[in-house]
Amino acid sequence: MNIDFKDIHIGSLIKMRADDIKIEMMRLCKFFQCTEKEIKETYERKSVESEILLRWCKVLDYDFFRVYTQHLILFSPQVHLHKSRDIKKESLVPQFRKNVYTKELIDFILELLVNNEKTKKQIIEEYRIPKATLHKWVSKYNVTDRIDKV
Repeated sequence: MNIDFKDIHIGSLIKMRADDIKIEMMRLCKFFQCTEKEIKETYERKSVESEILLRWCKVLDYDFFRVYTQHLILFSPQVHLHKSRDIKKESLVPQFRKNVYTKELIDFILELLVNNEKTKKQIIEEYRIPKATLHKWVSKYNVTDRIDKV
């Protein structure tokens, strides 16, 4: 399954997951206390309110928020608030590391290489993945024999 991390349609991903695990429509209707029509309308939505999405995560046992996290990793600019690493401003919101790569993201990047859609240099520049990290993935997942050496 290829996910377009640039243009996310969460409703179709929810439907894919529901179909994958073969969850019954009656169970979903009971869980969400809604009609079958409302469930199908959710499948058509490009976005879903976060509280509802959290409930979908629970019932389908899948973290849909990670899809958005991968989008941020791939397409948002890295922000350096302070030049000095010694200056740490305390924040009331939780702080997370940005560069946490999921298996799906690694597969996506390696597939770009294997299919010659992008070069290593393009991936490093466009997605801001460190060169050493990319080389580690290529080595670890044994794709060196399937891609052009750069």
